[in-house]
Amino acid sequence: MKITSVDIFQVKWNQQYGAWHPIVIRINTNDGISGFGESGIFYGDGEYGALGSLKDLSQLIIGQDPQNTEKIWQQFYQRTFWGKGSGTTFYAAVSAIDTALWDIKGKALDVPVYQLLGGQTRTEIPAYASQLQFGWDPETRYLATPADYAAVAKKAVAEGYKTIKIDPFMLDEHGHFGQKLIGLQDYAQLQLPVDRLKATRDAVGPEINLIVECHAGLDVNSAKQFLPLIEPLNIFYLEEPCSPLSSELTKQLKDVTAMPLASGERITTRFGFQPFITNRLLDVIQPDVAICGGISEAKKICDMAAAFDIGVQLHTCGTPIATAMALQLEAAVPNCFIHEQHEISLKPDNEWIGKFAQQPQDGVFTFSSRPGIGQELSDAAIKESHCETIK
Repeated sequence: MKITSVDIFQVKWNQQYGAWHPIVIRINTNDGISGFGESGIFYGDGEYGALGSLKDLSQLIIGQDPQNTEKIWQQFYQRTFWGKGSGTTFYAAVSAIDTALWDIKGKALDVPVYQLLGGQTRTEIPAYASQLQFGWDPETRYLATPADYAAVAKKAVAEGYKTIKIDPFMLDEHGHFGQKLIGLQDYAQLQLPVDRLKATRDAVGPEINLIVECHAGLDVNSAKQFLPLIEPLNIFYLEEPCSPLSSELTKQLKDVTAMPLASGERITTRFGFQPFITNRLLDVIQPDVAICGGISEAKKICDMAAAFDIGVQLHTCGTPIATAMALQLEAAVPNCFIHEQHEISLKPDNEWIGKFAQQPQDGVFTFSSRPGIGQELSDAAIKESHCETIK
């Protein structure tokens, strides 16, 4: 089997989130088997860098056997020079290619990818409702008041979710973007996020797990002020409370709180995760399969974390292709304990991108037995998206 071409799709996005431009690839072979993968750098800024890297790296794999996933990964790492720079833009491209290769391998052998990773360690996985500050609806609503946060949390819990996640900082008192609490704060500045979390906890009760998302919108100084204010709320874990790339800054917070810490969506490769894992600075790691280096690298990262009793919650924020990528690992990897059901997955503009429906029931995902990653672009998405082919 040989790789004959790579199709790079800039997937059409109809509305909401202006800075949301999904990038999905399809690797084609002379046997007629194609595999899909997603690049995680397409929201915020940076999509064109990922596109450029995909074009460059795709040229290197034409004519190769797609089943040699490790050989190709090592080629990217050892022989491209920038492979050892561990940048997110570069590894988002590697991730898309690597996952598409695993998809081809699974389809060629007529098994789901999780069977190639060691088989299922579970038959289902709980999901959590992620980013409730956006309203948890098909149409986005930017929430402002503590009562708004309480109401949306009750809505998610009523749908069967036992765990929810909120960023109480991202939106100001008017529901506008731009809230960053960097440096020492007047305690009045911390009151609104604290009130939002208190209202949420009161609304859902003590039995629902509450994850606090920070998106690195704090630094060590403001986080040290904030953490004691929310510790009585029994927080499940605190995500990205400071710069996610600095193990030393993370240690500063680890030393002053018993609250479990999580991070990792912006970290690439096992080498980027190594200081956080071997020094056990995080209780939960959050690699993104579409950013960290693909299925090949995500499995290595998860296994390294297992040696240090660290849990895994794969960051999942993308199209149905990204969801499928994460589920393959979650089926096989023992220390994956929960799936992130991002609110973007509720959007009709996102669901139509996938060929197959894949949503949790009562807050729980089961695993598809379809071969490969179990998901493809829909015919409509292929038809309506801009495509560039590398031969």
